[in-house]
Amino acid sequence: MKVILTANERSLKLQRYPARLQDKNEQAWDAADELLLEQLQGQEKPANLLIFNDDCGALGCFLAEWSPAWISDSKVSHLALQQNLSTNDIPVSQVRLFDSLSLPEEPADMVLMKIPKTLALLEHQLIQLQSNVDNHTRIIAAAKANQIQKSTLALFEKYLGPTHTSLARKKARLIFCQPEQREPALSPYPTTWQLEDSNLTIHNHANVFARSQLDIGARFLLKHLPNTNNKRVIDLGCGNGVLGLSLLAQSSPAKLLFVDESYMAVASAKLNVSSNLPEKLAVCDFIASNCLEQVPGQSVDLVLCNPPFHQQQRITDHIAWQMFSDARQALRSGGELRIVGNRHLGYQDKLKRLFGGCRQVAVNNKFVILSAFKK
Repeated sequence: MKVILTANERSLKLQRYPARLQDKNEQAWDAADELLLEQLQGQEKPANLLIFNDDCGALGCFLAEWSPAWISDSKVSHLALQQNLSTNDIPVSQVRLFDSLSLPEEPADMVLMKIPKTLALLEHQLIQLQSNVDNHTRIIAAAKANQIQKSTLALFEKYLGPTHTSLARKKARLIFCQPEQREPALSPYPTTWQLEDSNLTIHNHANVFARSQLDIGARFLLKHLPNTNNKRVIDLGCGNGVLGLSLLAQSSPAKLLFVDESYMAVASAKLNVSSNLPEKLAVCDFIASNCLEQVPGQSVDLVLCNPPFHQQQRITDHIAWQMFSDARQALRSGGELRIVGNRHLGYQDKLKRLFGGCRQVAVNNKFVILSAFKK
């Protein structure tokens, strides 16, 4: 595993977050980061630089002396940047951090962007940028070559201006966009839809999983929710908060924590509670966190989880393992972790290793619902 990236006559140590869980087969940057840094070699320092979607902070670390505004929807990416700045003795104060719901007010001289996984988040960010760029702003984006589709370039053309790409190198490619003065577009986000068999309206910011309809795993788990009256509950990996919102609609938990690594997900969950069940806001907390790092041990009675099997561009099962491990630590003695997952993922084995056993609550041809209690 490479942890030293050399670019523009500098070498920095970079690791994914948390460093103690760094996978030996992965590194904290990719060819798109390298192409962007090469493109900037010898460039004059811009007065105002914006960096979008920098997965582990490689761009933020190398360009910290340019005092960039650094924008990411991922709490894990924020933590990775801070970790890597500290590792390389770069003052964290040199980089201004923003989530994807807000941007700095001043206009940008240069914009660097890693293309996000979802076109909806890209669209949201390009619409945001309309008020921060003019025809003097340099915009350079990058991604794996197979991730740059006609639809990707069409969004740049639609919202900002003429766009072209570089030749592919190291299986990555650059996008160059020349912004033009245009009438600001109205954002379609957050989107809304009606939760079936209920009076609940679900709001979804751009980077929320299953933002246009109910996730089929969540649909199955909604049919098998436990009684949560007077219990302290966590909706872990909450997304738009549909599981926790449904609990609030049918029972009276003493406390309900909505936790996700996406700032947009947490904001969506809060919007859904405030717009549907405002009287229940007082028992809710909304936390952007890497799994349950910010939750005290032995403090809750139930953790509900529909674990993802990807993080940014990676397909992985380490997130599920960390979720289950953190849930066990957060649960009181006798507390329950209840999950839904694809049958083929073999979560039973993970739960048996962590909890000493688990039971099958329900199963269909695609998903299984499992329950494990902390002894």
